[in-house]
Amino acid sequence: MNEHENGSGHSLPGREVESLRRLPKVLLHEHLDGGLSHRTLLRLLHARGIPAPAPDEEGLARCFADRAHAGSLVEYLKGFGLTVAAMAEPEAMTEVAFEAAEEARRQGCLLAEFRMAPLLLESDGVAAEAAIEALLAGLARSELPSGLILCAMRHEPPLRSERVVRLALRYRSQGVVGFDLAGAEFGHPPADHAGALAIAREAGLPITLHAGEADVAERVLEAATLGATRIGHGVRMADWLPTAEGRERLAEVRERGLHFEMCPTSNVHTGAVPSLAEHPIGALWRAGISLSYHTDNPLMSCTTMTGEAAVLVEQQGLGHADLLAMAREAAKHSFLPGAVRAQALARLGNEAAAH
Repeated sequence: MNEHENGSGHSLPGREVESLRRLPKVLLHEHLDGGLSHRTLLRLLHARGIPAPAPDEEGLARCFADRAHAGSLVEYLKGFGLTVAAMAEPEAMTEVAFEAAEEARRQGCLLAEFRMAPLLLESDGVAAEAAIEALLAGLARSELPSGLILCAMRHEPPLRSERVVRLALRYRSQGVVGFDLAGAEFGHPPADHAGALAIAREAGLPITLHAGEADVAERVLEAATLGATRIGHGVRMADWLPTAEGRERLAEVRERGLHFEMCPTSNVHTGAVPSLAEHPIGALWRAGISLSYHTDNPLMSCTTMTGEAAVLVEQQGLGHADLLAMAREAAKHSFLPGAVRAQALARLGNEAAAH
């Protein structure tokens, strides 16, 4: 079992978990500062002289497991102060990115997109450019096809998000594949950053936005009108399922071709949904919404891609065919080059035929 699966919300037998681990997957939504291994985090903290919340890996694992149910997005995000400080050196960032890609490969991922807010590192003395270059170098060390999405923090001034978009465009030919708005959603709608999103749209830079997680479902369509083709989370769309008006909005979501990067375990931990069994991913999937499952933050949520697959099987009643179909949707909507997407789709098609 991977160290991040200690808090997984399933009780499937080992044989079934192993079959899910071997299942081909596609990862679109994982924050690099939320995915450090316990071992790497502890070592980096010691190297930088930063006090660790526990003296050893086991204690650190317990600390994160205890903190997992933060209950709100704002509380959940507080854990990132420690990880960002720990990885605030170029060499450390390269190591973290490489380890994330290798772990995704071990989890059966055919391709992966990771994300990071580069301006966060500047408060620890690392220039955004140096941070991006270090992260890209780490991803490039792995054999797994991958790309980097740059995040702006939605609570920060619009000029900061415009700077992040311009950085994304500068490094687009070197492995940056998209732009995102992350951070505390409520009170910070995507329209606050219309300028940055316009720059991305006009340059043809792919956009995925966190929306409909800690704010109302309408933020999903707002994000779409501003250029997003993918949405991080979007769980508040569950509020649309019971009503005729809501179902009309879901029809618009389908017509727009939006894809949703859903992160079930994380959504429970942030209080976006009450439980894994009550997560709307299954209902939205059956309603014809294009979506897929992801880890979000393996360290904070004690999860892996295999753990998320197991949750969907046990708590949502989904089967291997559903998981493979979700992976195909993710591959279709990936921001990676067409050849990479095509190769992943071919492998997924072969796997589906075998099932």
